[in-house]
Amino acid sequence: MKIILLTVFSLFFLSTYAQNKPIKIKKNKEYTSNTGLKYTVYDINKKALKCDSGDNISVHYVGKLADGTIFDDSYNRSQPINFILGQGRVIKGWDEGLQYLHLGDSALFIIPANIAYGARAVGKIPANSTLFFTVKVVALKKGLKPWDVSKIKKVELDSAFSYQIVQKGSGDPIEVGDMAYVQYSGYFTNGKIFDSSHLNGDVAFNFILGRHRVIDGWEKGVVGMKTGEKRRITIPYKLAYGENGRMPIPPKTDLIFDVELEKFEKIEYPKFDTESKDTITLRSGLKYIVIKKTEGEIVKPEKTVVIQYVGRFTDGRVFDSSYDRGDSLTFVAAKGSVIKGLDEGMTYMRKGEKYRFIIPYSLAYGEAGRLPLIPKKSDLIFDVYLQNIK
Repeated sequence: MKIILLTVFSLFFLSTYAQNKPIKIKKNKEYTSNTGLKYTVYDINKKALKCDSGDNISVHYVGKLADGTIFDDSYNRSQPINFILGQGRVIKGWDEGLQYLHLGDSALFIIPANIAYGARAVGKIPANSTLFFTVKVVALKKGLKPWDVSKIKKVELDSAFSYQIVQKGSGDPIEVGDMAYVQYSGYFTNGKIFDSSHLNGDVAFNFILGRHRVIDGWEKGVVGMKTGEKRRITIPYKLAYGENGRMPIPPKTDLIFDVELEKFEKIEYPKFDTESKDTITLRSGLKYIVIKKTEGEIVKPEKTVVIQYVGRFTDGRVFDSSYDRGDSLTFVAAKGSVIKGLDEGMTYMRKGEKYRFIIPYSLAYGEAGRLPLIPKKSDLIFDVYLQNIK
């Protein structure tokens, strides 16, 4: 029943332990935190490593209900549970309580329902149950900590927005439109970790710079990095998750990211040669250029089409592309599934053809645009290859 300790979680998780002030814990004395957790430490190993958020720990435990019924026991399996502390991978009462302990400590946790499983029943645990756990920390590997940047000069980008180069990189700098591959760790300003690629098997996170698929602080803070470079980026909340935050990032929260650029790639898109080709203007204001003509099936309203496309601003900057995702776009023609200019333009195409559409803002995202990606009153260019008609 090991899975009973696991909860549905996001990697972005803020434990409630942070609300509790540190106290000097005495052996065999019961304490109550402000979340309602009651804990008694039986064995205290003060000289051993102390558990903290982000640590990789292994715990043996016995879980009981208030009537003494055992609902789970790791000793019976001869296998402790292993997890990253403070990341929401166990119930909140565990994430809080274990941070009072050291390697080798044993304790009793009495966990009220509000920081256990709440109003839902889970396995042998009834709804609204207070749970009793005897726990022992049997292994501990210290987790990630923010880089020491105390002696490194800050490069100020804006008010409260800066970066520090922890390790220099080499080669050309990354530019807007490049695919970045980064390792990163995100911290609150108190040094508590809330996310890291290193907690996900060191799998590099990749994104295209300038596509607004990451927070603005990343868009601006990563530009100019070189391969192998490590940066501390300090991001004010206005360039992170803003006034409202995003669970579990609280409102108006400044963030710190330690970022390493493993590599980056220039993205190549199919070339649409428009030289010596006519530009046709329709009554709606839509313009198109036929790049490749075929005798294939023509698109009719309400037919399903499959396209590959590259969307650009009129200055040539790419803002979106199916090639970025390695997948095509499928939609029903003339049904309002895409912007008006593309919807209209598709009805002129045949299977296998390639068109360039020049779309006025009135047939795209209008006067308002779609911020932050599409500015107000933006005319757009789409290079479209009609792959299939269904």
